[in-house]
Amino acid sequence: MLLNKLTAISPVDGRYRNQTEKLADYFSEYALIRYRIRVEVEYFIALCELPLPELSGVEKSKFEALRALYLDFSEADALRVKEIEATTNHDVKAIEYILKEKMEALGLSAYKEFVHFGLTSQDINNTSIPLTIKDALAEVYFPAAAEVLDRLREMAREWHDVPMLEVESHLVQQGFVERLEKQLAQLRTLPVPAKFGGATGNFNAHHVAYPAVDWVAFANGFVNDRLGLERSQYTTQIEHYDNLAAIFDNLKRIDTVLIDLCRDMWMYISMEYFKQRIKAGEVGSSAMPHKVNPIDFENAEGNFGIANAIYEHLASKLPLSRLQRDLTDSTVLRNVGVPMAHSLIGLRSLLKGLNKLLLNREALDRDLENNWAVVAEGIQTVLR
Repeated sequence: MLLNKLTAISPVDGRYRNQTEKLADYFSEYALIRYRIRVEVEYFIALCELPLPELSGVEKSKFEALRALYLDFSEADALRVKEIEATTNHDVKAIEYILKEKMEALGLSAYKEFVHFGLTSQDINNTSIPLTIKDALAEVYFPAAAEVLDRLREMAREWHDVPMLEVESHLVQQGFVERLEKQLAQLRTLPVPAKFGGATGNFNAHHVAYPAVDWVAFANGFVNDRLGLERSQYTTQIEHYDNLAAIFDNLKRIDTVLIDLCRDMWMYISMEYFKQRIKAGEVGSSAMPHKVNPIDFENAEGNFGIANAIYEHLASKLPLSRLQRDLTDSTVLRNVGVPMAHSLIGLRSLLKGLNKLLLNREALDRDLENNWAVVAEGIQTVLR
């Protein structure tokens, strides 16, 4: 059976593929291969720029062709990597081998042994995967969250003077605006960490080969300046993931705020404070077609909940390892795109639900008229 939207096991790649497809550019197997090649290529170029004496013959004009290996990366290239991996049974080694093939085609055969020079697989994984997270947040997640935030701000302005039982209606929206603004601002400040230091984290092999080079300074410049990540200074074989855990915890808090919003909107709709726009032909219930359920808020709440369960596992598992050497992190990190996809589905559904809302002034005024007790606090305060 061919894999498509109807046969996919996960709704992320099935039912909701149209909403999550953009994330394939960051979290698919194809994307991971491309990001790994990007790191390997940029590392080789950085070695040329040091310069290492054996690489002095690499002309700068070749750098553009080398960068094209990841900028113009094709599905055929990815299939070739998987073909090599079928023999090596090692995904990162397959990246090294295809790059050597490409360098032969570019007339750089004499320099191909400097691909992956002195590195361990986790130097590539612990830079390429953080890059996918950094780019996906910037290019997909933050724009989607901004749309929801903008809609909430618009609703707060539009209903600024509308009274609601116990509160002003705009305060309901503005409260969520403030919470989201703070959490999104905090997420933007968290550094995206990377491990880059050779097999045991202290550049032993690098130093033996070239003792005159300050490899720590080189790695800091490469990771921080060239890749735009923040290099962890003291590691063993793998990244310790504390900052990555903080990112997942922050994403979880944002989803928790949004779950709270979804539940409030569900209640307001059930209380008839809000009505919902429906399209012609839309059916709200199989038993009662005339009924309009708050399905968008329910969908959003469910997806935020699934996302949070996985964020929780990522945040609690990744900082734990056996002497910072076991590779259980490798298989877990392949699932980073899953919770982000559920968060994205939730944001899309929430926005759809917010855009359907119609304020029901009649219900709001009726409840206020029937609950004069709410003004007692103010009267008592004045009398005191």
